[in-house]
Amino acid sequence: MSKLVVLAFARVVKLLANVTKMAAYPFHYFFPSKRFTIPERAAPWWKSSRPAKVPRIIWQTNFTDKATLPVYLNYLFNRLMAPSFEYRFMITEARAAFIRENFSPAIYDAFSRLQVGAAQADFWRVLVLQKHGGVYMDIDGHAVWPLARIVKPEMDELFVTTRRGDISNYFIASKPDNPHLQKVIEAIYTNIESDEKKGIFNLTGPTVFNEVLPRDEIPTASYRYTCNQGNFTNEYFQYIDKPQGKWTKEQYKVDVVRKRDSIE
Repeated sequence: MSKLVVLAFARVVKLLANVTKMAAYPFHYFFPSKRFTIPERAAPWWKSSRPAKVPRIIWQTNFTDKATLPVYLNYLFNRLMAPSFEYRFMITEARAAFIRENFSPAIYDAFSRLQVGAAQADFWRVLVLQKHGGVYMDIDGHAVWPLARIVKPEMDELFVTTRRGDISNYFIASKPDNPHLQKVIEAIYTNIESDEKKGIFNLTGPTVFNEVLPRDEIPTASYRYTCNQGNFTNEYFQYIDKPQGKWTKEQYKVDVVRKRDSIE
């Protein structure tokens, strides 16, 4: 399918998504306490018989599984765009339990020192993909084309690039035991241990990917043809139940990395 068709479809989705987002304001005005539950696990709507190197699993995370209408519609749209994919979701406590059960004490210790949820989610996403494989998307991200056509069966991995051409980490597709993800994991671990990087973006986020991944060896695709953010939802609807606000504000209220002497 041509990129023009994908782009046109994405524009239509963006328009419709923004309409639902605007409609959510009066909905939550009249039903301020109404929340929708995002399931911890949901089976694929139908199973593909075609083998794929990247397991057909969508991974997402958030501080809570109780979602406002826009966040829930974003979830439903991803299910629609990936009917052959299993869906898995983890809240804060489940992320910690997963890492404790599946990785070394050193990795878990480093993860436990992160005091901001966004930094924890950054580290968790590469760890869960390294263990199980699949496709990670931020909670406000959505595929702009059927996911099975974006992440083709023969692919080992796929990274999304921003408008400026940098690698982002809000969409990552990977097989398990990926040597490229291992480099990212090791770099994040080193950053936490040294506690010299300032800001989540540099400590655990996209900067790490751009520093350690060999651009001439990894497949990338523009966000325009893979995954968009913020069409169905926005900061208000995502953090309505989180007094600390978005991570961009939270990271300046506390030390992102807890000092060792405070946990010993």
